[in-house]
Amino acid sequence: MAALIEKAKSTIGLAKKYWHEPPKGNYISYKEIASLSGAGFGVYWATLLPMAIALNASNFLVGACIGLKPMDLQIMLNIANIIGIPLGIFRSWYYDNHKLKGGKFLPFIQMSVVPMVLVSTIFVWLPYESFSYILKAIVVEIMYLLLNVFLCFYNESYTYFQQIITPDAQERTTVMSISQVIYSLAPTITNLFIPLLAVLTGGLNNIWTYRIIYPIFTVIGMFISLIFFSKVKERLVLPKKKLEPVRMFDAIREVAKNKYYWIIQSANWVVFLESGYGVVLGWSFVYAFGGKYQASLGIANTVIGNAALWSMLLAPIVIKKIGKRNLLITANAINVFVLLALYFVYENLLLICVIWYINTFINTFWNIVQHNINADMRDYHQWKTGVRVDGLFGPLGMIGTVIGFFTGMVYPAVYEKMGLLEDYNVLYDDNIRNNLFEVLILLSALGAFLNLIPFCFYDLTENKHKAYVGVLKIRAMFENYSLGVLEDDELKDVMAIILQAKELFGKEKLPLDKSELKSARKMSKKTQEEKELRKEAIKSAKKKLAEIKETNLAIERASIIIEDLEKFTTEAGIRRVLNAKEDFAKGEGFVFDDAKNQLRIAKKLSRKTKEEKEIRANEIKRAKAKKEALALVKKYGKENIKEPNTFEKEEILNRETKNFKESMKQRKDLRAYLKKESIYLRVTKPYREAENLIEQSRNYTHYEELVEKYEALAI
Repeated sequence: MAALIEKAKSTIGLAKKYWHEPPKGNYISYKEIASLSGAGFGVYWATLLPMAIALNASNFLVGACIGLKPMDLQIMLNIANIIGIPLGIFRSWYYDNHKLKGGKFLPFIQMSVVPMVLVSTIFVWLPYESFSYILKAIVVEIMYLLLNVFLCFYNESYTYFQQIITPDAQERTTVMSISQVIYSLAPTITNLFIPLLAVLTGGLNNIWTYRIIYPIFTVIGMFISLIFFSKVKERLVLPKKKLEPVRMFDAIREVAKNKYYWIIQSANWVVFLESGYGVVLGWSFVYAFGGKYQASLGIANTVIGNAALWSMLLAPIVIKKIGKRNLLITANAINVFVLLALYFVYENLLLICVIWYINTFINTFWNIVQHNINADMRDYHQWKTGVRVDGLFGPLGMIGTVIGFFTGMVYPAVYEKMGLLEDYNVLYDDNIRNNLFEVLILLSALGAFLNLIPFCFYDLTENKHKAYVGVLKIRAMFENYSLGVLEDDELKDVMAIILQAKELFGKEKLPLDKSELKSARKMSKKTQEEKELRKEAIKSAKKKLAEIKETNLAIERASIIIEDLEKFTTEAGIRRVLNAKEDFAKGEGFVFDDAKNQLRIAKKLSRKTKEEKEIRANEIKRAKAKKEALALVKKYGKENIKEPNTFEKEEILNRETKNFKESMKQRKDLRAYLKKESIYLRVTKPYREAENLIEQSRNYTHYEELVEKYEALAI
């Protein structure tokens, strides 16, 4: 008891100490973590009703309550997805080209929540009882489309925001885990009370539940969301220069080269198959045993929801121990066996709950990890290309939407084949329901297996990511110094990274000898004094091992950091700069008529050593840029490719838009300008890349000056 009291006092002390200022090496204070937790609580309740509206047969509202057929719902969903493609592209473009006051994503969260709640409330209060089947389908489709305009902005903004609350991957995992532990109270409350309260409104398959109970929680969530999102902020590692608009197709060309993006997307393409089992719990309580256990679903959900708490608490520890990739593979592998076990026990409500508890524990890890791997992937992209892209990863993801048109037909076809049409009361029939469950569970187990395969090729470790972020900080430091906006704190932070890398670069990793720890654990513990000595010896041995592990990780990072820091002093780097000076001297109007020949020569270069491979890759990239420039000149004519007037762009960007029509006119004008600019920039890309490389190499020559400045600060 005394130990618990001491632990509580220590925790309170830490909270007070770091309430306003984050711990050393971190970015987020405890106060902001608390605000983020409150914001998450608000998000869950604010989206409770909007998320309860979905065009699929497993949805109680549009399926059981309104009475639409499974295949009709899937066709309606496909129509909505087709219409959603240009809307999704617009959102993605808008994110990366309109940084509003307050951040890149936060303003969209705050602006979209009120109309989202309003539209969803109107949706459920429409008199579907008096509508014909066709009219019901049309009204549901129109309202769903309108709702998604705001819901997608809200959900995507919140997802992207979580990925940039801190540039440190491990801190992000810890912060998200803590905040999820706190705001998991939101689903705990709703999962417990909504099924209980639903008894008063006719049950979960009665529309009055969604007209009366759900809106209450949703409106409260809206106000909580608005309050707490005003107390958090975004953090991106970028130079302090004005961000230029990003043309969608230019961004897509770069995003398509990101290997980690395709790994994540390919996993998402098969995740639909894993979701089939999701109806088993709810339908078992609502329809099995004549529906007499429906009110108990709330208690079951509350107990099962507790499993997520342990995952949230363990996630930072497990990720630190085995990494995000290994966690994803392990979790999916376990889930395959869990789903197969469900196949044999789905007729027993108690055993279903046990299986669901394990499944929730496993799946919650994925919910935490998915935000982190997407954030890591974006940081990797920025390191690789030098361009920060967030929203414009979305348009390329529309490939998954198109694939979904076909994969989405799988489960509706299964439902109708097994006898489930617009009358959901057939689920009270044990034979129909059980046969359907068996098929859904087996398909889900197959989906879980397919989902883990792509991550076997995911090798972006936490340590690599940390090194990439370090490089981004170094690049930003040099650029900010050249712009005259480098701050002392930034200099101290970055120089600490560089000095550690220089100290460890080229060193061999230390052997991880566990003999001291093993000896400590074998020490006698008969008396209290011996117990204390043993405890201290184990603690000391573990500390030494942790220090060795961290040193070895720092040695790994050092090679990536020093490689970037000294990239202009290697043979490949020197050659790049010389080539850049040659291209720059030709001027931006030069037409590379021999580009195809240069590309052929580049591809024939030797690639036996690492240095030769780098030289060859650089030459191929350089030749491809020239080839693309030549193709554009031939397509549009040299006389028609002119540098756009930057004053025109400034006028468009600075134009005040008072309404949606003016905003769309601004978007249209900017799109037309950016197309002309894109053509011009791609034609002059060899010249501009040469200029940028020369400028960057010049910036890196200021290193000694920065060292002197840093040493002066240390005095």
